[in-house]
Formats: sequence, C-alpha cells, structure tokens
Amino acid sequence: MAIMNPVSASRSDRLVLALAQTGSTVGDIAGNVAAVRAARAAGALQGADLVMFPELNLAGYTPEDLVLKPAFQEACRAAAEELARDTADGGPALLVGLPWVESGLLYNAYALLAGGRIEAVRFKVDLPNYGVFDEKRVFARGPLPGPIVFKGVRLGVPICEDIWSDEVCECLAETGAEILLVPNGSPYWRGKNDERVQVALARVIDTGLPLVYLNQIGGQDELVFDGGSFVLNGNRNIAVQLPAFRSLVTTCVFERSAAGWTCLTGERASLPEGDEADYAACVMGLRDYVEKNGFPGVVMGLSGGIDSALCAAMAADALGPERVHCIMLPFRFTSQDSITDARLCADALGVRYDVLPIAPAVEGLEAVLAPLFAGRARDITEENLQSRARGTLLMSVSNKFGPMVVTTGNKSEMSVGYATIYGDMNGGFNPIKDLYKMQVFRLCSLRNRWKPEGALGPDGVVIPDNIITKPPSAELRDNQKDEDSLPPYPVLDDILECLVEREMRVSDIVARGHALDLVKKIERLLYLAEYKRRQSAPGVKVTAKNFGRDRRYPIVNRFRDSGGPARVPDASLSPKKPLGGAERFEE
Repeated sequence: MAIMNPVSASRSDRLVLALAQTGSTVGDIAGNVAAVRAARAAGALQGADLVMFPELNLAGYTPEDLVLKPAFQEACRAAAEELARDTADGGPALLVGLPWVESGLLYNAYALLAGGRIEAVRFKVDLPNYGVFDEKRVFARGPLPGPIVFKGVRLGVPICEDIWSDEVCECLAETGAEILLVPNGSPYWRGKNDERVQVALARVIDTGLPLVYLNQIGGQDELVFDGGSFVLNGNRNIAVQLPAFRSLVTTCVFERSAAGWTCLTGERASLPEGDEADYAACVMGLRDYVEKNGFPGVVMGLSGGIDSALCAAMAADALGPERVHCIMLPFRFTSQDSITDARLCADALGVRYDVLPIAPAVEGLEAVLAPLFAGRARDITEENLQSRARGTLLMSVSNKFGPMVVTTGNKSEMSVGYATIYGDMNGGFNPIKDLYKMQVFRLCSLRNRWKPEGALGPDGVVIPDNIITKPPSAELRDNQKDEDSLPPYPVLDDILECLVEREMRVSDIVARGHALDLVKKIERLLYLAEYKRRQSAPGVKVTAKNFGRDRRYPIVNRFRDSGGPARVPDASLSPKKPLGGAERFEE
C-alpha cells in the first residue's frame, strides 16, 4: 500500500513549482542525490515551494534488470530518506522517482519528501512493455492512485505511461486532484514531441485539469532523453514550454481562482525539429555515453567519406575538438581525393589528425594466409582484411591511450550487412547507427550552415563539399562504388524504411514502384545481417524503430516474403467460436 499523507489544514491559492529538467546516471545514486540537492538549491533561490524531478531520477532511467538487485533497491530507498531529512530545513519540498518495495513487490514509485519525512508515495499503474520499454518484467502494477495533498493543493501524480490512456487521470480527477504533475522518462525519436503534446492534451480535455509534463534530459546507452517539458492549462493552452536538449531548473507559478488552478505564462522556448533535432540527439547521446563511461575522448578512422566526416563533426560538437583523435588509414585503393578530403575535414574541425598507412599490416596478413589461400582468386576476403586491419589499429590506439573508438556505419549499411564485422564495425559507440544514408547527406549539409546550441565544435563549414558530392565508396578495390553492390541510396532507403519501420509486405513495397526482385533481395540481406547487428556497437536511437531495443529478430530465420498478394484466412477452417476466455474449448 502506498504511503498516504494527511490533508493539510492550511490552504494556499498560490503554488510555485520548480521543474528540474535534469538528467541522472543509472546506478550513480550518490551523484543523483547531489544533483537533486543542487536543483533544490536552485529552486529555493527562485522561491519554489516544491521541486519536481523526472521518473526514477534517484535510480537513473532506465535501470533495466539492475533494479532487481535488493542492494540497489535499498540504496535508492536510503537516498530518498536522506533527501527527506534535508527538507526539515523549511526549504522546498521534493517530488522524486525511485524503485520502491512494498509487501514484497517492486514498484516504479514517485515520492513526496516534505517536512523532514517521506510524506507520500504513489506507484506507476500502466507499465509499458513495447518498443524500448520492458517494465512489466521488473515492476509490479500499482493500484489506481488518489491525489497527494501538499500545502492544501491536491496533486495528481500519474507517472509517464499513466497518461497514455485515460484510466489513471480520470481516477485522479474523480478523487479530487486539482493539478496533474507527470514525471517522465520519455526517450527521443523523430516527431516524438508532437505525440507527447497530443497525449497530454487528451488528458487535459478528459479531466479539465492543468497538466505539467516534466521530461528528463541526457543519454543512456542507445536512448536519448530530450527534455522539452511543458505545462498545459485547463483551457488547453500551453503556458510553459522548456527547451529541448538542455538541462535546467526553472519555476512556474500556479494560482487558484473560483474556476480552479491556472499556470501563469512562463518560458516559451522553440524546439528543434526534423534533422536539427536528430543531429542534436546524436550529439547528446555520444557525449553522455563517453562522459558517463569515463572515457577521456574518442578515436576514429577518418576515411574521407561522408559517414566518418559526420561522426567526426558530431564528436567535436559533443566533446570539443581537443578530445577527438582522427586517423587516416590509407591503402593502395585509397584515392588521393579521400586523403585530401580527410585532411581538410580534420583541419576544419580542429581535431588531432594522424596518418597510419596499413599496407604493412594487410600484406603481413596476406603473407600468413598465403599457404592456405594458394590457387584461389582474390575476392571479398582480401577486401575485408583491409577493414579488419584498420579496426585492429584503432582498437590498439584505444587500448594504449584510453579513448573510445567511434564506429561510423549508417543504418542503410547496418540493415543490409554492408559492413565488415571485426573491422569497420569495431568500436564502442556509433552516433549515426539509426540514420539512413540519405539523412547522413542531409545532416552533413545541415551542419555546414548550423550547429546545435551548446555544441563545442567550430562554426561554419566543417565538412568539405567534395565529401558530400562525390559518389560513396568503401575503397576496398580499384574504382569501387557503393552502387556496385547496392541500389541507389534513395531507392535502398525507401525499401528499408518500408521493411524495418513499417513492417510492410513485399507486395505493398513493390506497389510503391520498386522491382520485385530488388525488394526480395534487400529483404534477404536484411535478415542475413542480423548476426552482424547483434555484435555491433550501440548507437543513438532517432527513428521510431531502431535495431536492438525496438526491432528484435531471430538470427536463425528462414522466412521470406514471397511477394504475393495479401492472403485472406480461410474462414471455413477457423474455430466456430472466438478463441479466448471461457469460449476457448468446446465441451
């Protein structure tokens, strides 16, 4: 049973709420407590009565199976008790998120800390179990909650997914809630903010209550939390809009009238959209992965191609040029254009740049293998030796000096396996793993005329125009072009988006104007490359369905879509009664 709190005898007609649009680090409970204290101090300076934090902020979100460890649960509870004691000083009260064990069950909880104690706790009801979420396997479903009373104000605290259907908010409204405060751990993907606003708006329409949507900020493995918190009044107008991709603590003021509570108009930030938002997400995800894992910087191969150039720009923006080490690893198939372009790109970004020719390594490997390969023609095996030599050298620099290797394959390549496992796929993190090739082109052009707020890289053109305009090539053999093996990228990307994001039938993709044999070939490559993707580095999620967390396919998989028309089930072979419940079996 959740801890209840008594109805306060004092009644206020004004509530100053501080929104802590902040991040946390999974498992760093001491660091997360320090962040709460810093935000509380900032809120106090702004006259806050109450400081609100995102979902599970004391544990870090998402904690995944770490949250099942009793020692972790106990440490989070101790942290909440420690912070509760702080509130005896008469300063702002706190609303914090943490895992909570009650009667042997583990809940995703939100707690009011006030007056030196844990005053109230509420549990998350709707546990998401789709896409990147897997909460049903670790948390118990909470009971429908009633409001928390703070200074005479009845506060409803639905937690994140609780507002994506109407049940919890309607229960809160029916039991007297006057304001809805929604802590969130809502990860970014393209267009997500519009979805959030529409869901929140639906709950405002349902209940007639103002709603505060507070989202966390920062990267956690593949996920990026973009903030973008907002406040909707009961009249459906946005009173406050906080920026995306920026941590801050700011107050909003609620006043009570005969018509109920209203949030006074506050900050109205504009949010990045489309490619700008995707670029900012990639930068934030890379930065936080490097920082939270304690790497001094990054090292990466700079080939003179468009993918590595974009990754280098993102790395410079995320960490500062002084923490980025780019290495050109030429072989006899590397063109002079690529060598020149890589140098120009490194100079424009201001990063460290070295050249390590790989001929001795490749020729040494070929010499070792020569007795086994005698009498066989050169083929993709020798091409892959080049890539694996490069991967080994980059990993060696990482081992010796400590920087993390950034790997640079885009989603188009990762989809069809156009990458060498244990070669160019080597690395700790990939900022462009969820970007299709055509978006890579767009983001390079975008970065040359714009950079996100807070980016640490230089202004202006940082990716030479020749890198953007020349035909893509892996340069593993003479005059090689990507289109020797793949269809043009606009065609490939459209087919892949249909197969991956939309799960469309082959026949429906053909109806868009693509050749049947080509679609079936791409589908086959997509399935065959699953084993490579299982062994690939994590990367920032920016689409609605990324590889790994969202899209989970078997490696052993013999299904192929024939491309025929949609099949209608044979009703004569179906059960006479609907399956499920008491109707499943006939007597």
